[in-house]
Amino acid sequence: MNGDRQRDDSSTSHEPSPARLATRLDDLESRIAYQEHWLDTLDQAVATQERRLVQLERLNALMQQKLREQQRALQETDTTTPRPEDEVPPHY
Repeated sequence: MNGDRQRDDSSTSHEPSPARLATRLDDLESRIAYQEHWLDTLDQAVATQERRLVQLERLNALMQQKLREQQRALQETDTTTPRPEDEVPPHY
């Protein structure tokens, strides 16, 4: 009797029942749908980050330009405005 049971188990393991195949197919379809959902979600997140990155790069370039302008203006005022040590005392 035990030998018969082993033969039945081995024959079913090679040829799954239609119900088992349908269950496995449903499971795979469910997994694919879940993965597609997450891929769409990740794609949206990457697109949002790309837009934000472009915006931050523009802002960074603008800030660098303004900083350079301020440094130039500061240097120009330093060269045109006499410093206390450069001034001639009034008694000369």
